[in-house]
Amino acid sequence: QVQLVQSGGGLVKTGDSLTLSCAASGLPGARYPMAWFRQATGDGREFVAHINWNGGITDYADSVKGRFTISRDESKSMLYLEMNSLKSEDTAVYYCAAQLYNSGAYSQVVNYDYWGQGTQVTVSS
Repeated sequence: QVQLVQSGGGLVKTGDSLTLSCAASGLPGARYPMAWFRQATGDGREFVAHINWNGGITDYADSVKGRFTISRDESKSMLYLEMNSLKSEDTAVYYCAAQLYNSGAYSQVVNYDYWGQGTQVTVSS
């Protein structure tokens, strides 16, 4: 049974930093592309960052480029999202996701097969 368990959200102030973690278990065989998405209240789920199967390629939404860093530690089956210079508009529920069976565009929600439970990040001014 595949599980993605998230941790690390919370309430921070504008300009602060926060790191989200996602622990993967039950993933069969090889490594898989993974990503972070977020969903603000009243909005759809939007792409934040993507990392390929071996961590060699990363992609970011323009809104977080230069501030957020996605990384993975395969020895621990962990995915991370380091968030710096946080802004109020970063407030959302953040989700990690794994792309096992789909090969579509990495920025599209429908192309991910497993999701974490979500963790709230609130940035206050």
